[in-house]
Amino acid sequence: MPINLTIDGKAVQAREGQSVLDACRQNGISVPTLCHHPDLTPVGGCRLCVVEVEKMRGLIASCTLPAGEGMVVHTDTPKVIAERKFVLEMLLSDHPNDCMTCEQDGDCELQNHVYEYQVQWPQHKGKRHSYPIGADPNPFVFTDFNKCILCTRCVRACAEIQGRNVWGVGFRGFNDRIVAGADVAMLEAGCESCGLCAAYCPTGALTDKPSRGKGRAYQMKKVTTTCTYCGVGCQFDLNVRKGKVVKVTSNRQAPVNGAALCVKGRYGHEFIHHKDRLTKPLIKKDGAFVESSWDEALDLVAQKFAAAQGDSFAVLASAKATNEENYLIQKFSRAVMGTNNVDHCARL
Repeated sequence: MPINLTIDGKAVQAREGQSVLDACRQNGISVPTLCHHPDLTPVGGCRLCVVEVEKMRGLIASCTLPAGEGMVVHTDTPKVIAERKFVLEMLLSDHPNDCMTCEQDGDCELQNHVYEYQVQWPQHKGKRHSYPIGADPNPFVFTDFNKCILCTRCVRACAEIQGRNVWGVGFRGFNDRIVAGADVAMLEAGCESCGLCAAYCPTGALTDKPSRGKGRAYQMKKVTTTCTYCGVGCQFDLNVRKGKVVKVTSNRQAPVNGAALCVKGRYGHEFIHHKDRLTKPLIKKDGAFVESSWDEALDLVAQKFAAAQGDSFAVLASAKATNEENYLIQKFSRAVMGTNNVDHCARL
């Protein structure tokens, strides 16, 4: 049964178990968030998504509030706006003022909300954190916990999606911070360097190390493609700048993997522009490989195949190919080459 409620004077419907935040977004009503992400369990930690609900005391985090029949919700009252500005001011009070040089500039959710609500950088002489920058030796994930807002999206992404439970929150009070394992290096804590934590981080606290300094998000063109490392079929976005792939980012619309990628898929793209990569086919002439045209190379392959029909021919298929491609190679072997000598690397 649909749930009927009113949001900002508009009669809307929500599904059973749906949050007020989801009902807002489903009906085109914008509510800011930082700790919340649609892929992760809501925790109501940042308090940026607070709303007023008639007949309820105080302001309530909409991401953890179930939509109820007859609810009357207000998302943009002066009280709500003032609370959101206060939350952003408190976050900025212990946040580096280096947006101009930050790797995440232009793709930072905190920056976007500060701009939207026109929050000024607070000036104070109070205590601030000063963590070492890039201290973790992980070769793929760069850490700057001075920019961490303790949203715990990295913690939940690692636990709920990747299933590794590398990240957690350590210490108490002002000393609260994100730690790997028992406050050890990421690799020591069992990190697989998948980069999912960096993909879900809303600020510049966790970023992709190989692509640092190679361009802003708004300077890149995204091209959706399928990973070539195995036959699973994961998809992602190639980020292209000046004709070169500089990084890979998750594509939540990918039907197989969503935002999740392995270390090869996310960070193993540098072979694309490697100087040793072959750009033309090679054939052997007089005992040495020489460049040739595709027509010449394919004609030579066809001649060799024609001379090798029967049991002198064999096929070794690959787990890096799709199921459809592996089906075709065995079909080609049996129907065209006339042999059942077919094997697969996954069996060996």
